Amino acid sequence: MKANNTPSAQDAIVVVAGVSKTYASGFQALKTIDLTLRRGEIFALLGPNGAGKTTLISIICGIVNPSGGSVLADGHDIVRDYRAARTKIGLVPQELSTDAFETVWATVSFSRGLFGKPPNPAFLEKILRDLSLWDKRDSKINALSGGMKRRVMIAKALSHEPRILFLDEPTAGVDVELRRDMWEMVRSLRESGVTIILTTHYIEEAEEMADRIGVINKGEIILVEDKAELMRKLGKKQLTLTLQHPLERVPQALDTYRLDIADNGNQLIYTFDAKDDPEILARLLHDVGEAGVGFRDLQTSQSSLEDIFVSLVGTH
Repeated sequence: MKANNTPSAQDAIVVVAGVSKTYASGFQALKTIDLTLRRGEIFALLGPNGAGKTTLISIICGIVNPSGGSVLADGHDIVRDYRAARTKIGLVPQELSTDAFETVWATVSFSRGLFGKPPNPAFLEKILRDLSLWDKRDSKINALSGGMKRRVMIAKALSHEPRILFLDEPTAGVDVELRRDMWEMVRSLRESGVTIILTTHYIEEAEEMADRIGVINKGEIILVEDKAELMRKLGKKQLTLTLQHPLERVPQALDTYRLDIADNGNQLIYTFDAKDDPEILARLLHDVGEAGVGFRDLQTSQSSLEDIFVSLVGTH
């Protein structure tokens, strides 16, 4: 179920066209990938282990060469115009690789210099303050906690003022409180105009953060969709009626609704699509009453993004 969710050329900041990757061993990590990312969005790339997420990010960032196709980063070809393209991109990889014996300030300053940017202490101070690292600026990195090291990686990625930021599993191994702090920071970056692309194993992270969601499986993009539209199209809803008296079977008059009996006959459950006729619930409740089934409570619930993701990957 692929959605034609392609931004206009003016809105596009990353354009992946026909990109594939086959390694020397013959393993095809990516089939033909077409993907366009919008300026100023948070895009979540979801997929099981080995789906091709990190390979795709590595190609866009110029770390791995594609076997075919092309990538434009803010209008610059990542192969032909590597230097200009790379200055537009910040990358926070999964692995915590930092200069362990350097101070926070030194390693972030050095990262800025690597991209040919002139010194700007005020800008670096703002980054460190935003990441709650300012009081650690003179600390050696090897003395920091894992969560603080992760923040240093983000500071390094932001040091050269990129317009595109890749976060590859940014909150892996990070406690819940720090994860929330990082979500707030990502939102503020988006508000400043930075485009954020994140991969995550935490589906609730994508559900809370993303504007759009892409699902990759076995080297193919199987879906790209606005999050709200994805939830509307694929989210299943359930209406649960808690009955006054238990039922052994669903009355024949209600057979068309395909109701399920649960909780030893004390509940009737109706599962429906979010896009179904909104009047259907009113008709169901009316028909339940006509069938002489009394209920004392009702509640509705909706499937999560995790349910949708599992069903999509399972289908493919």
